[in-house]
Amino acid sequence: MEDALNFNRREFFRAGAVMATGLLIPFYSYGGKKGQAEPENGMLKPNSYLMIGTDGHVKVLLSRCEVGQGIWTALPMLIAEELDADWRRISAEHAPAAVDYYHTMYATQRTGGSTSVVSEFDRYRKAGATARYMLVQAAAARYKTDMASCRTEDGQVQIGERKIAYGDLVEDAAKLAIPADVPLKDPANWKFIGKSMKRLDTPDKCSGKAIFGLDVRQPDALVAVVARNLIEGARIKSYEREKALAVPGVKQVVPIPQGMAVLADNFWAAKRGRDALNVQWDLGAYAGLSSEGILADYKSRADEGGIVAVEAGDVEKMLGSAAKVVAVEYYQPFIAHAPMEPLNATVRLSLDKCEVWTGTQTQTDDQNAAAEITGLPKEHVFINTMFLGGSFGRRNITRSDYVREAVEVAKASGKTVKTVWTREDDIQGGRYRPAFLHRFKVGLDKDGKPVAWKQISVGQSVMTGGPFEKVAVINGVDQYSVEGMKDAAHVAALADKKIEVNAPVLPFGIDNWRAVGLSHTIFAMESLSDELAHAAGKDPLDYRLMLYHDEPRLANVLTLVKQKSGWGKQLPKGRGMGVAAFKGMGSFAALVADVSVDGKSVKVHKMTCVVDCGVAVNPDGIIAQVESSVGHGLSAALYSEVTFKNGKIVQRNFYDYKSLRIEEMPEVETHIVPSREKPGGIGEAAVGQVMPSLTNAIFAATGKRIRTLPVYSNI
Repeated sequence: MEDALNFNRREFFRAGAVMATGLLIPFYSYGGKKGQAEPENGMLKPNSYLMIGTDGHVKVLLSRCEVGQGIWTALPMLIAEELDADWRRISAEHAPAAVDYYHTMYATQRTGGSTSVVSEFDRYRKAGATARYMLVQAAAARYKTDMASCRTEDGQVQIGERKIAYGDLVEDAAKLAIPADVPLKDPANWKFIGKSMKRLDTPDKCSGKAIFGLDVRQPDALVAVVARNLIEGARIKSYEREKALAVPGVKQVVPIPQGMAVLADNFWAAKRGRDALNVQWDLGAYAGLSSEGILADYKSRADEGGIVAVEAGDVEKMLGSAAKVVAVEYYQPFIAHAPMEPLNATVRLSLDKCEVWTGTQTQTDDQNAAAEITGLPKEHVFINTMFLGGSFGRRNITRSDYVREAVEVAKASGKTVKTVWTREDDIQGGRYRPAFLHRFKVGLDKDGKPVAWKQISVGQSVMTGGPFEKVAVINGVDQYSVEGMKDAAHVAALADKKIEVNAPVLPFGIDNWRAVGLSHTIFAMESLSDELAHAAGKDPLDYRLMLYHDEPRLANVLTLVKQKSGWGKQLPKGRGMGVAAFKGMGSFAALVADVSVDGKSVKVHKMTCVVDCGVAVNPDGIIAQVESSVGHGLSAALYSEVTFKNGKIVQRNFYDYKSLRIEEMPEVETHIVPSREKPGGIGEAAVGQVMPSLTNAIFAATGKRIRTLPVYSNI
């Protein structure tokens, strides 16, 4: 079946699904949104392929990438369900970069936004059902019976006592016309969906067989590291080329638009060569850039106001007549993505071809960038997607910065090159989650209910200048700057409100971090909900039930987390519980943190999490994602910040850009709400709630409000 991957796609489109080695089912469904460009030549082409070999092996060619979130398993589960496959004979593989594999929701090939299962739930099941239908049709024809007399199970068609393996039927099935539509199973008959399944990628990742970007070895490749600067427009004042070339193993020093690249026989030589290069930078007007200056500017901008995102009624009048007014502001700093595998890309250039090997979530963007740099047609750029050693948004950069840089190095040097970022490069290299200041004035009536809402949010726009600007930036407002805020049920229902956004432009790149806008908006919203509850004299969880009564699924997860966490029980002095609940990515999540504080030391004992993500395809994978969200969210809440001093980043590596250590990881108890609602995303649905649940618990334990993160810099 390995040879089956080298088929000619155009011939495949013309031939339908016929192959001598087995049965291939194309998934036809582009599904672009109104106003988006359709794939090239206006043709609706397959995004993925289901292949069943004569040996009975089932292979799924995935248009999405496996970045640790579990789609290597969840998507094949959808096919296995309707195919009635033998799970032991299923595998997956990354697809190449091509218009054939465009996302069903975006006009591009990419993985992100917690949309893989959301977008593919019906399509993958239909592919499995189609293949099953054709195999049954072939079996019925061979044994001269009707299809209703056949049943399927574990990769076999059963007719009475006779069992025929799928592999024995694929050649007959491949000669049949693909049916236009086939019925799907009643959920009551699901065998795979809703059952915890072991991940298909785990064995290879444990054995070392899985190939990540850093594992790529091309025999003719040199290794490069780049001297670059975070500040856009920074100019090189001087460098010591001869000293770099004197380092054993260093072969070349070449200028590229991003800075200077040092190429060597191995990474260590390249790194030492870059150190010897001693590049000095002129930062111009930004030589004095500091975190203190940025925050002061944000506060000044909040005073000045911004572009109106939402306005209704007379908010000032209603604030003036409110029984009580709560005025607060919350600030979250810049934070790095810090995936475990630093960025890297291997590039080989020839006169008529560009080949790239990397872990990426944005194949189309990378392909376009390489085509632009090399001058080659897009069809001559080949992106080989490797396993990704984490991302949290860093490998979902729409501007393709690290792939673009690697192609520039290969072009300038004329060599096959593997460009590698060090950990210091990663943390000091930009594309941070932007810092945000959210300032509120909320008027309450005599019962503590919000009656007026005034808000200004200050922070850089993540969508401006990117491919989604046209749909994400509306009337000058990046919708992700206030994601989930203006649409929250208790805000949307208000007759008197005003929400403004002020988007400063700073001289360094920012981009999406896990959960995009929700990574900072939930902290502000759910910290505020807690403060409103206390101002109203209400229990924080019960107060939220009042706020969210028009969101039944959100109210339900709150009710369940109240029961499961033991909310309201007597706790010793210095210990408290905090709650946060929000909807995002099509899912609903409520978390309760159980925390103790001793002086300036914070210990998180337990996180109780309740999630409603619609149909839970692989519960084990969902639990893993929630646990991951807890670890990631606690890292951001307790430790993570990127700070500036004299135009430079202070933090360098994990010793000063800290993450949660394993001994700090609390017990995590996850409950999944049974549901037949359409699936929502889960990889980003709970991470934002972690931060305010922690700080609200700290308040419950100590009476001290943490309105600026990280905790350990502000407690």
